[in-house]
Amino acid sequence: MKKILFPTDFSEVSKNAFIYALKLADAIDAEIITLHVYELDSPAYLDVSIYLQDIYEYEELSDFENYKDEVPLLRNIAEENNMGHIKISNVLIKGFLVKEVVKLSKKESIDFIVMGTKGVTHLREVFLGTVATKIMNECDATVLAIPEKCSYMPIEKILFNTRYHMDDIEPLKKVVTLANVFHSHIDCLNIKAPHTVYKDDFVVDFKNIFKDQNITFHSVLANDIEGEILNFIEKNKINMVAIHERHRGFFEKIFQVSLSKKLTFHINIPILSVH
Repeated sequence: MKKILFPTDFSEVSKNAFIYALKLADAIDAEIITLHVYELDSPAYLDVSIYLQDIYEYEELSDFENYKDEVPLLRNIAEENNMGHIKISNVLIKGFLVKEVVKLSKKESIDFIVMGTKGVTHLREVFLGTVATKIMNECDATVLAIPEKCSYMPIEKILFNTRYHMDDIEPLKKVVTLANVFHSHIDCLNIKAPHTVYKDDFVVDFKNIFKDQNITFHSVLANDIEGEILNFIEKNKINMVAIHERHRGFFEKIFQVSLSKKLTFHINIPILSVH
């Protein structure tokens, strides 16, 4: 059975993302391991050192009581979405989130990590050194990041941005596997600056390798590359953006552009990061 790791802080953002974890688990016949990591911060002053152990014990007890109250709510979400049959186990660990996610991901041979992100601004920050970025960098599992205001929709259309280089083939195969589970269509999109002559792409090879799959290959000439991708997402009603992890820097630009131009269109769709 496949395994999905779901780091959670029990916020509304996390609970919203949990529905995606449930739907994914149901589609691929997986179990879910929820992970809540809490950190104990030392007081900023020194005079209370004799009370330090009491403070730690109080914080640990408070966190445990909160955990004990919140875990059943996740099970309720599963029941409300007719996903009560999915196996869910829960882990509570004291430590640092990224370190514990990486450790547990390796120990349990995790296939997917599903986690919430806080809105459009924070979605940009996912790719700029925050927790989700570090998890994407350090874990071999495929990471699915769910924006705060992203209401669940069936994954009917997936956008995979590519330069049609050979190192994108294996990541695309992973996306295809997931797309077949959801019966989704994939749009492979390559946008080139019109003043540049490209002779190093392998679009013909891509078409041959994936000729039996539900994929459409696009090559577009445009100066505003990031804006063109945003327009493509909106025009084609894309439900998920899949990226090859090594191209993450390129997507940083897209989110920065969408914010700086204050576009009326917001990227409130899941982001799938594939190694």
